[in-house]
Amino acid sequence: MSKIAFIYPGQGAQVCGMGQDFYEQTKAGKETFDLASDILGFSVPELCFTENDRLDITEYTQAAMVTTSIAMTKVLEEQGVKPDVTAGLSLGEYCALYAAGVMSEKDAIATVRQRGILMQQAVPAGQGAMAAVLAMDAAAIEETIADIEGVQIANYNCPGQIVISGKKEAVETACEKLKEAGAKRTIMLNVSGPFHSRMLTGAGEKLGEVLEQVEVHTPQIPYVANVTAQYVTDAAEVKPLLTKQVSSSVRWEQSVRTMLADGVDTFVEIGPGKTLSGFMRKIDRTVKVLNIEKLDDVAKVVEELKEC
Repeated sequence: MSKIAFIYPGQGAQVCGMGQDFYEQTKAGKETFDLASDILGFSVPELCFTENDRLDITEYTQAAMVTTSIAMTKVLEEQGVKPDVTAGLSLGEYCALYAAGVMSEKDAIATVRQRGILMQQAVPAGQGAMAAVLAMDAAAIEETIADIEGVQIANYNCPGQIVISGKKEAVETACEKLKEAGAKRTIMLNVSGPFHSRMLTGAGEKLGEVLEQVEVHTPQIPYVANVTAQYVTDAAEVKPLLTKQVSSSVRWEQSVRTMLADGVDTFVEIGPGKTLSGFMRKIDRTVKVLNIEKLDDVAKVVEELKEC
């Protein structure tokens, strides 16, 4: 029996025009974007579909991405496609919560707007940094940076691609040591903060206060939490994990392996870009990976899944 996972990309995948065809050509898509505009007090279609400098600013990016991915999910589910499990990378976890029936679309969009503001404000510009480390084993990276205070692994994306995060000087020092230790390349990332590092612990705690006002439900299907890379089936676990997630490592590769071990053999990436599909090719090339990025993709995915 084939198992389907819906997976959702995180911040960085955003692109001008994302979701526009869903907004203009589907009722569910339009309703989602219009609801987001009502909740947030500004035009989400304008944010997503017109050239502007706000789409790449964290406090706007997060709400835009979640709105877009939820709109796409609703249109796909209208075609009768339902996931058996779901997961999302960092910000994408909120889309997974929606798909799993844990959080309403209204609460998911409103919460990530606050999450984005808190993360944006957490660390003054220039004090933190992130860097990608290419072609080096995760265990070797952990060992190399263990004695450098102020830096940690932010993302276990896939074999050969790990992201580190923390204080700017510590990240720069770590990059030098990692290259000496055998990393093929280290690339400083153009980001507005040291996400998924201990420097954001305070932002996570403030998010926890926001989450106190949010209603969460028992998952209708399991979702995989970034913090533990394990299934969550109990509503009581949701808020503590989301609070920790802001300053904890995103265990994406481990999350995918949890789903693979559970028999998931079809992954549908829902949202702009094909970031997660690229990671999947490095984690396990044998599974089926499909994408929903444009409205035309929905019919293709429905057709592909009929053949499974």
